[in-house]
Amino acid sequence: MINFKRNFNSRYGNRILTLIVFVMGVGSSFPIQAAVREYWIAAEKVFWDYAPSSQNLIDPDDGLGVWGRSIKYKKYRYIGYTDSSYSIPLLQAESMGILGPQLRGVVRDTIVVHFLNKTDRPLSIHSHGVLYSKDNEGADGKSAGASVPPNGSYDYTWIVDEAAGPGPSDPSTIVWLYHSHIMTEEEINLGLIGALLITRKGMENSDSDPFPRDVDHEFISLFMIFNEENDEESGLRHAVNGRIFGNLNGYETSIGKRVRWHVAALGNEQDNHTIHWHGQTVLDHGRRTDVIEVFPASMVSVDMIPRSPGSWLLHCHVNDHMMAGMSTRWHVLP
Repeated sequence: MINFKRNFNSRYGNRILTLIVFVMGVGSSFPIQAAVREYWIAAEKVFWDYAPSSQNLIDPDDGLGVWGRSIKYKKYRYIGYTDSSYSIPLLQAESMGILGPQLRGVVRDTIVVHFLNKTDRPLSIHSHGVLYSKDNEGADGKSAGASVPPNGSYDYTWIVDEAAGPGPSDPSTIVWLYHSHIMTEEEINLGLIGALLITRKGMENSDSDPFPRDVDHEFISLFMIFNEENDEESGLRHAVNGRIFGNLNGYETSIGKRVRWHVAALGNEQDNHTIHWHGQTVLDHGRRTDVIEVFPASMVSVDMIPRSPGSWLLHCHVNDHMMAGMSTRWHVLP
């Protein structure tokens, strides 16, 4: 019934079978699985620098303004590791910034996230979009997995059914967010956020590589205002992936490449963002534009083929957000 990876421990297979029985018991149509994908993630305390250059790299003459009075803070992050030893961190693209490890799956997959809480407070991992039992929700009450204590661990099992994958008018990959969900607003603000990318079945590169075969580059951008100092303007960090005033690096492609941007927002009522790419346009579910709208906890995936070289601005077009540093540059090589 289930095609497991060879190195997949049978005790997790039993948990997945239990989840399948649960899903079928509530009347959901469940496809035979294609693969089990395992990830190891730890929550850790870190120091985070919103502007490592200590400069305004968009308009150097303007400086960092009131938002530069303090740029380093104690944060919490999801850190990915290669295996259960939690000794070798996964390499992460510089453009990911504060975001946790990028998780991937294909429709019909099962995703198992082995979570280790290395911090001093209870935390969890709750994912949007995927199918799970109550014990794998990572939120809401006292069920297993809802609250992982300090130095505790939990294995979350998520099913990638058709409803978790791209819809008929979506591109071949869509983005979902994952985050801690005990004191949600506080934990998101601390930095416990990541992205899960789901590929349409048949559009993956191979069984072992879930990256979509119709795309050359995929970039993830989280637009969010981090509140560091009790709502005072000088304490609001208007960030792209946790960086301000052009301090996020790593968005690089070249003319003619097929580029997919996964854009999301989190936060409160101030986090209504209009995302603008200079120099290029994107295709947003059949609509051609160079500005898309994202609201708190919304996720959008759009496609682009760059047609002119340059170092281009990517920013929120809300005036106050733009002035406060919610901008970076992305680079198109000839």
